[in-house]
Amino acid sequence: MNRFLLKIALFLLWTATRFAVGGDFSLDGYIKSYLYVFQPAPVRDAAGNESGPSPEALMSNRLRLEASYRPSNRVRIDAAYDLAPRFQSEGMTGNSILFRPIDPFSYRVVDLETDLYPSDPGSIRHFTLGHNLDRAAVTVRSKTVDWTIGRQAIAWGSARVINPTDILAPFAFEALDTEDRIGIDAVRARVPLGTLSEIDAGYIFGRDMEFSKSAFYGRWAFNALQTDISFLFMGFRGNLLFGFDLARSIGGAGFWLETAYVEAGVFNEDAVGRERDYFGASTGLDYNLTGETYGFLEYHFNGAGASLAGEYMDRYMETAYTEGSVYLMGRHYLIPGIVHQYSPLVSITFQSLINVTDASVFWAPQAEYNIAQNVYLGAGAFVGTGKGPVLDESPTSAAYRSEFGGYPNIFFASLRRYF
Repeated sequence: MNRFLLKIALFLLWTATRFAVGGDFSLDGYIKSYLYVFQPAPVRDAAGNESGPSPEALMSNRLRLEASYRPSNRVRIDAAYDLAPRFQSEGMTGNSILFRPIDPFSYRVVDLETDLYPSDPGSIRHFTLGHNLDRAAVTVRSKTVDWTIGRQAIAWGSARVINPTDILAPFAFEALDTEDRIGIDAVRARVPLGTLSEIDAGYIFGRDMEFSKSAFYGRWAFNALQTDISFLFMGFRGNLLFGFDLARSIGGAGFWLETAYVEAGVFNEDAVGRERDYFGASTGLDYNLTGETYGFLEYHFNGAGASLAGEYMDRYMETAYTEGSVYLMGRHYLIPGIVHQYSPLVSITFQSLINVTDASVFWAPQAEYNIAQNVYLGAGAFVGTGKGPVLDESPTSAAYRSEFGGYPNIFFASLRRYF
């Protein structure tokens, strides 16, 4: 099956190259390198002594090739392939800092093996070579509807940081490489109703095309009273989501409100014990403070989260975390952010994710320098502050007293080259 997928990608690339003379063909991509140093949070024992694992390092690289071919104004073929060599500290198995990591590849019928080398995940030491067939889709346009069939990116939501309706392949707060959404397998139809209005519907295929692992949706977006509004319903893995999104300008500032309510287990009779409904919402304002400085403030309510830090671990097996791509553990969050264009080539960003429930903060300063045409150098950190974890009754497990106090600190540098 993996060879079959690779043949599809090569066929799309070959087709685009073979007929480029007779149509509009483009081939581009980029190389990205990210160097991370993880400092795990120390754990306190009953005597008040703190200890923790040693720092770990990871260098993640990504070579991406993207091909697009338009044989006519009504047909477009897209393909993208990633090659990802990675160097890491021995024994490091992942780079997610979340209590419940998000699986970005769960909405795919079949897929390539993640690792080209080594073939046995248990033998990983310092080097791995991975790959990803991230796009393989055909778009056909007509006067009434645009169809896209294959591996593609699908996402919604006007919120700046946390999108309650974006559950198919979302990015977590600490993700750095967010330029391209993870491709998922779908059949999608978009019907334009006007300049700012459309109906968007589709079916997203899960593993082996099983209904219990798949999703479907319908979305109506329109503009009224100078306000962008959308309604969304989605069935995913036996659950039903109702979403609402609003964005407009208020006195020179941008305003947004994005909400989602999930009825868990509606289509899944086997979801006994996990079918707790939940509600999520994000709202905020952004404003250009000066010609070089932009700021925003977002509030997020996570109805699936816990009110007490001691209850965080109890949420792991609930629908919101196992199937709804929720990863935050508390209930109330503030996310302030500011972006300053220090010079035409240097930008500085500072934002933080504040868990109001347990008074912990995840700080995220970073800077970027455009050192040459299409070349960008960046550096920054993600630093968690709050009450650190303590050893539980078991000497091998820890109890979390705050969310971000249990996160590791991350220091990073990045280099991106586009071609």
